[in-house]
Amino acid sequence: MNKRLLILALAGTSVWCASTEALEIKHWDRLPLAVPLVVGQERILMLDEDVRVGVPNAISAKLRVQSVGSTVYLLASDTIPPTRLQLQSVKSGDMVLIDIEAVAGTAALEPIKIVADAKAPEAEAAPGAMSTVPATPIPVVLTRYAAQTLYAPLRTVAPLPGVRRVPVGKSAALSSLLPTEHVTVKALAAWRLGDYWVTAVKLVNQGPGEVLLDPRHLQATLFAATFQHNSLGRSGTPEDTTVAYLVTRGGSLKQALLPPPKPEGADHES
Repeated sequence: MNKRLLILALAGTSVWCASTEALEIKHWDRLPLAVPLVVGQERILMLDEDVRVGVPNAISAKLRVQSVGSTVYLLASDTIPPTRLQLQSVKSGDMVLIDIEAVAGTAALEPIKIVADAKAPEAEAAPGAMSTVPATPIPVVLTRYAAQTLYAPLRTVAPLPGVRRVPVGKSAALSSLLPTEHVTVKALAAWRLGDYWVTAVKLVNQGPGEVLLDPRHLQATLFAATFQHNSLGRSGTPEDTTVAYLVTRGGSLKQALLPPPKPEGADHES
């Protein structure tokens, strides 16, 4: 276990699962948002509220629109000239306006996250300003971003320049992460910023007793570890599940895993 392990404090929040692809973030501030489409490719829009979509009759035969809660799926079957659509909040009635245009092509389309009334970061508000090293350590910033992305309403997630989502691989590989406890381990998502990775891992207690979570028991070379809660309740209770945010440097969590400990006495001859 890496002795430089940091235990980072983290406030609790509620659940949202992001797409495994990269996201394009657009800020709605009363100005229509441009949403280019490619014929035959579906584009996904994610908002922080359930919405209904208003589509002009002139393009209804060329554009398939599906709205599932706060996610909108757009698929153009033919070219569409610049057209404005209305996304209306089911709860508040507030509108978001988007300008679509569908063209032929092969360019891959990233999902779009629409953040309402978000203020641009200070760095963007001061063009030409020299970049400075952030006062907050990258592991802390990255952990906070991961927790907010998973648990906070979209409108509260501050953009983090340079961060990108990375695949988490098979969760079966993480079975040796916490061998001292009867706990299942599942990777939820992972992000990378520079030389640091953070992996959000779901922990579920399968035993009849409470489990106190200790980062020293994690069998991996970690730079930092943060538990959403410091213990797990007995199996079958609402408290039997939590999330750990595990920061590694120079490689993914899978690469940082240590070999499973040998059973006691395995090195002795019988």
